[in-house]
Amino acid sequence: MKKYQIQDNPFVVPTDDGKIINEHFGLATNGNSQISIAHMKAPAGWSEPFQTPKFDEYTFIIKGKKQFIIEDEIIVLEAGQSIKIKKNTRVQYSNPFTEMCEYIAICLPAFSMDLVNREDI
Repeated sequence: MKKYQIQDNPFVVPTDDGKIINEHFGLATNGNSQISIAHMKAPAGWSEPFQTPKFDEYTFIIKGKKQFIIEDEIIVLEAGQSIKIKKNTRVQYSNPFTEMCEYIAICLPAFSMDLVNREDI
């Protein structure tokens, strides 16, 4: 049994908001509930509803900018910056800027719709 796994065929998460999500490891890709790792591309003008996830989320910005509203504080990260948002924190993710934002998201435990707790719009 190999002690490693190369992922070159990530699961493409279906979306209806223009965001591209390629999950490399996680529930959708390989059933791993411990961690999810996804490569994302959020188009200009994209946003999600507020949520209070039951997982820690780490985000590393590769290209562009991404806005976070954490509780009532607005934070903007640029390429090369990263952030950890602790579970049970109310947050909204968005890209109100004019260029696409490319980033990596890591969730511990893995992202799932059962744990994300998105608010109704």
